[in-house]
Amino acid sequence: MNEWLNHEPVIRLGAFTVAVLLLGLLQWQLPLRGDGRPARRQLTNLGLVALDTLLLRLAFPVLAVTWAVVQQEAGHGVLAQIEAPGWVRIVAAVILLDLVIYWQHRLFHSVPLLWRLHRVHHADTGFDLTTGVRFHPLEIMFSMGIKLAAIRLLGPDPAAVLLFELILNIGALWTHADFALPRRLDRHLRWLIVTPSMHRIHHSVLRQETDSNYGFHLSLWDRIFGSYSAAPQRPEGSMPIGLEQFRDRHDQGLIALLLNPFKLRDKTPRSNGG
Repeated sequence: MNEWLNHEPVIRLGAFTVAVLLLGLLQWQLPLRGDGRPARRQLTNLGLVALDTLLLRLAFPVLAVTWAVVQQEAGHGVLAQIEAPGWVRIVAAVILLDLVIYWQHRLFHSVPLLWRLHRVHHADTGFDLTTGVRFHPLEIMFSMGIKLAAIRLLGPDPAAVLLFELILNIGALWTHADFALPRRLDRHLRWLIVTPSMHRIHHSVLRQETDSNYGFHLSLWDRIFGSYSAAPQRPEGSMPIGLEQFRDRHDQGLIALLLNPFKLRDKTPRSNGG
C-alpha cells in the first residue's frame, strides 16, 4: 500500500474521474430533479473548484497524505502508539477522520463567521455533482488546516489518509448526485452510509432541515448525536434547494460567490449547532 503513495495524484485523479463518469451517467439517465442537466451554475461551481485547487496548493507546502508521512516518520499521534495490526489502525483512522469531518461540518453551521464561508456551498439553487465540490476558497483552506491538525493528533498511517481522501472526494460526488436510489435500498444503506436522498435534506431551504444530516460518509454520527432527519417536509424531487436570501441570479456568479461571506444579508444566523 505504501508504494501506492508515490502515485497519489494519479490514483486520486483516476478515482475521481471514474466517479464523475459513473455518477454523471446515472444522474443524466435517471434524474430526480433535473439539476444535473448542463447549466450556467455548473460552470460557476467548476470555476470555484479550479480556484480552490490553485489556492490550496499555494497556501500549504504539504497536503494531507504527505503530512501523514511526516508524522509517521516522527512517531507522532495517538494511533502510532497503539500496538495493533495495520489493517485495524487503518480502519480506526478512517472512522476517526470521518468523525472529525462530521464535527467540522457542525462547526461551520454553528459559528456565524464560519457559516458565512459555508453558506456559499448551501446557496446553490440546484443539487448535482458540481454542488458537491462547490466551496469558498477560505473554507477549503480552513478545512485543510483542521484536517492537518487531526492528522498530527491521530498519527494515522499514510495509507489510511490516502484511503480517506479517496472516500472523501468520491463521497462528495455521491451524496450530491441528482438521482434517488430505490426506497428500500436507500433505507438499508442509510444504516451505514449517507445516501444522496439523506444528504439532499441537508440542502433544503428550511432551516430545521439544513441543520440536520451533517454526516459526510458514515450515517451513524447523525444518529448518535441526534442530528438525523429521515425525510424532508416536501417531496425531495421538487423541494426548494438553497438559501432563501441568496436566490437571485446575480447572487450565483463567480465573483458574487467569492464576495458572499462578506455580505450582511444573512437572515438566519447559526448559533445552535444544529
